[in-house]
Amino acid sequence: MKWMIASDLHGSAYWCEKMIERYREEKAGKLILLGDILYHGPRNPLPPSYAPMEVAGILNGWADTIVAVRGNCDSEVDQMMLSFPCRADYALLEADGRLMHLSHGHLPGNAPDDPPRLAPGSVLLTGHTHVKTLDARDDVLFVNPGSTSLPKDGTASYAVYENGSFYLKDMDGAIIEELSW
Repeated sequence: MKWMIASDLHGSAYWCEKMIERYREEKAGKLILLGDILYHGPRNPLPPSYAPMEVAGILNGWADTIVAVRGNCDSEVDQMMLSFPCRADYALLEADGRLMHLSHGHLPGNAPDDPPRLAPGSVLLTGHTHVKTLDARDDVLFVNPGSTSLPKDGTASYAVYENGSFYLKDMDGAIIEELSW
């Protein structure tokens, strides 16, 4: 089982195309989007090639492979544009016997600094901060793929989950960090 995990596209058609290119090359079975898909938000600069309608069109072509949660910049009108559900505050998936809790990370009880109660060995996947994280605390793994379009740590990125391991990668596919869990 292989998943690609991305967050904080913020309506960039350029970075969305790069993300889909990486998704194809990774040959992942699922594309997990952790929110802030179409809109850049009032606190963010416009990302390169800001074109939310184009991003919606690109992603709709992959709707049957996408699992998405709502970010703080996502709204009802975004759901009208997208052919896959994107309005849930969180989602739960199982992979290799582990619970994966997906959220954008901006809401109390679903954020790395205020996590939900998770069983030992679980994983909390969040975005929101635009900073990559791969950190184990209290027998829970915290993973943030960073931002594909507006990274605050200097490198556009995504994550891959495969057979119990997480990889943080730059948008050229080079491994930045990895952790077996």
